Amino acid sequence: MNRLLLAMLLVLTALPVRATGVGGMFEQGSSQFSLMAGNGYALNNSYFVIGASASYYVVDGLGIGLSLENWSGSGPGIIKYAPFAQYVFYQESFLQPYVGGFYRHTAIAGLPGINSVGERVGVYFASGSNAYIGIGFVHESYIDCQRAIYFTCSSTYPDISFTFGF
Repeated sequence: MNRLLLAMLLVLTALPVRATGVGGMFEQGSSQFSLMAGNGYALNNSYFVIGASASYYVVDGLGIGLSLENWSGSGPGIIKYAPFAQYVFYQESFLQPYVGGFYRHTAIAGLPGINSVGERVGVYFASGSNAYIGIGFVHESYIDCQRAIYFTCSSTYPDISFTFGF
């Protein structure tokens, strides 16, 4: 699985990107694909998390998209999907600050699903003409949360991503 993920990353970073101005990957009409993998902690269990997202920039700097995460390796299984919006303060620099928001639905095997809203903030570092590494933080608040089931009703966690533009 790790070799497959690494191979996908290498192939995607080698893909050509159309000529763009200062906004680069964040200009109107640009599309992006992000991959994520790591560990997560929920319901007193540790999980292996793998996910992906796709986005489209409707105007310069403003992207909308959808993300999907699969949490496995522990029980119960968890799947999360979220529409999101993100604004990138693009500039002539290898650093691109970003802010964003999302609405997420979490499906948990054997338990009622739960919805949440959140915001993210961070910075993208250029790692190629069509690739960025994102580092930041996310704060997520669960709607109609029942502490007896979910243990916590909000969380803040690191946000690390590999983003590829087309």
